[in-house]
Amino acid sequence: MENLTPKYIVQELDRYVIGQAEAKRAVAVALRNRWRRQQLSDDMRDEVAPKNIIMIGPTGVGKTEIARRLARLTKSPFIKVEASKFTEVGYVGRDVESMIRDLTELARTMVQEELREDNAAKAQELALERLLDLLLPKPPGFGGSDDKGQPDDPLGQEHYGRTREKFRNMLLEGKLDEREVEFEVADKGPEIHLMGGMDMEQMGNNLQEMLGGMFPTQTHTQRMKVPDAFKLLTQEESDKIIDFDKLNSEAINRTEQSGIVFLDEVDKIASTAGGRQGPDVSREGVQRDLLPIVEGSTVQTKHGPVRTDHILFIAAGAFHMAKPSDLLPELQGRFPIRVELNSLGLDDFVRILTEPENALVIQYPALLATEGVKVTFTDDAVKEVASFAAQVNEQMENIGARRLHTIMERIFEDISFDAPDMAGEEMTIDAEYVKSRLKDVVENLDLSRYIL
Repeated sequence: MENLTPKYIVQELDRYVIGQAEAKRAVAVALRNRWRRQQLSDDMRDEVAPKNIIMIGPTGVGKTEIARRLARLTKSPFIKVEASKFTEVGYVGRDVESMIRDLTELARTMVQEELREDNAAKAQELALERLLDLLLPKPPGFGGSDDKGQPDDPLGQEHYGRTREKFRNMLLEGKLDEREVEFEVADKGPEIHLMGGMDMEQMGNNLQEMLGGMFPTQTHTQRMKVPDAFKLLTQEESDKIIDFDKLNSEAINRTEQSGIVFLDEVDKIASTAGGRQGPDVSREGVQRDLLPIVEGSTVQTKHGPVRTDHILFIAAGAFHMAKPSDLLPELQGRFPIRVELNSLGLDDFVRILTEPENALVIQYPALLATEGVKVTFTDDAVKEVASFAAQVNEQMENIGARRLHTIMERIFEDISFDAPDMAGEEMTIDAEYVKSRLKDVVENLDLSRYIL
């Protein structure tokens, strides 16, 4: 985190998201403030509230992508939720606390994977020994008298030891990959799902844990090839090494200190001016339920209580029908940073098609190259695609950069279908080819509403 300066964060975001400089600066500062808070004294650290952000802008301009890339850059637990999916307390549906439980589960998975990587060498060594035991069972009397009281056999031990070393070398060299082994695998307990509103999901988890402890662990015999068995045994041994109390503690700490919640479609829960009846009542109820989570409260999860005081919330919405001021005043106050993202035009589309590392004009030729088809995209073709995207967005619903995906799919429709039979061929996508593929659709406005 110390090396993640605001300038560096913006540079990294520029690799994947075109434009929106103001939004990038805002999230970069919010992230840097997290590191700054960690450098403060304990007393002051708890007093510093996270700089939550509201992103205002139409769909397809990069709101979600900025938040997702930010989380990936910092390796923070990140979850994207739609505010419109939540319901007020007392209604059937998901309550707002479920997003914190989901975020904690995600953080726990991240920490568990890191611990598995740390324990990889030791776990592989133990798994290798277990695999050798399966491939070459120990003879009676090995390492002392056996259950039947047979005496130790030094010569037998020596012979077994030499054979085991040969098997170990063969195993490491991959000469036993086609062999199959049979061993006991623990069954997962029955999953319990409770239908209902608030806290039913958590009650189901708790009930499953309680019932899991009442019954002995069931196992079943599984037969698989050596490489697959080695992976499964390595995972089992790695989990045996992990201290699960430490795992849960670190997962909760990571959720609390570096978790990011991206709350999309927040404008859908805003009550429009003068509307306080019908669905607006439920929308306001969701805001009231959301308020303590954003302000800072404690949410009970299956791994322990999680405080939300320092989780970073990034809200986003188009705000066509409503305005940020239509949200509850208390909720507005918890999002001090507000940035407006710009609509995308022709020049932006050209840059989106060519500049990012995951640009579409790089993706499509790479996909078709797997079939042995070489596709070249000319500069005038890029400009033509961008022009069509801008034109369709003006004539119909403006869906931003997502329009590029629909247009590119239309252009490559026939090539993608016939690619397996075109191995070794070369194709050039130029402006004329783009026009020929899109001409009829764009001219027929009714058809383009369905196709593009």
